[in-house]
Amino acid sequence: MIRRLPPLRSLEAFIRVVRAGSAKTAAVELALSPSALSRRLGALEEFIGKPVFERKHQLLKLTEEGQQLYDAVAPLIDEMADRIDRLIDTGQVLRLRLGVLPLFGSQRLFPRLGELRKLHPQLHIDIDSSAAAETKLGDTIDAAIILSEGPDGSLHSVRLDHNRVYGIATPEIVAELGPRPDLAKLNKQTFLVHNDLPMSFEAWKRTLHLEALQPAAIDHFDSGQLILEAAAQGLGIAIMHDDHYKRSHDPRVARLYDIEVDSPYSYWFVCRPRALQSRPVRLFHDWMIKAGL
Repeated sequence: MIRRLPPLRSLEAFIRVVRAGSAKTAAVELALSPSALSRRLGALEEFIGKPVFERKHQLLKLTEEGQQLYDAVAPLIDEMADRIDRLIDTGQVLRLRLGVLPLFGSQRLFPRLGELRKLHPQLHIDIDSSAAAETKLGDTIDAAIILSEGPDGSLHSVRLDHNRVYGIATPEIVAELGPRPDLAKLNKQTFLVHNDLPMSFEAWKRTLHLEALQPAAIDHFDSGQLILEAAAQGLGIAIMHDDHYKRSHDPRVARLYDIEVDSPYSYWFVCRPRALQSRPVRLFHDWMIKAGL
């Protein structure tokens, strides 16, 4: 005799809400209205006889029972989804056209793509590393990983990180400038700033109380990789994310000042909501979230 199980769609909705961190985002991912999503969650709570979320205004927070359910069920649902994907694999190539900035690709995406290939050998990815990826969605690319203050609200988006802004230079320059900001010394320096991330430099100056800073020069780049290399070659102080500095493992550069500066920018996965119905986009999207890319 087969034991009675909770509705699979309700479990799927529950897991989506937990992973998305928002009922609104989960509803978009599942192509459901908010009321339909609420009904699925209600059916799950009715089945187990306990609430899985605490509802406070528009926020949903897991109850203790909800956390226990997620910890027990989510790995099993993931395994089932992986097995079904392998079962229905026709051997045909699935093609994803993905926009990725070069530094994110080299430091964070490519080192993990082997894991994705093992899970889904039929999934292949065409990479577009040019700028303005959001404007190409639904045209020349299916999805993108962008660096932004916040994506267009009409897009499905998943925030991938929260960053700090670092000043990065050679160890010799860092030693010369000392452990505390000195306006006179900094005014003699060249700063290296990304064209698309001007607010990073503004945030760094503001937090360090350097609004009066008048550097010898500000050199602009359209490539994070080239900014990092320029800093390593002693060409100036690069204003970059802490994550890029840490992942570079480059002994030629060091952090300037031990002061925390919140970045205005984060990495986001974005696509048009309808693109989530495409299997290549869905496979990459779900793997990315599960892998914590």
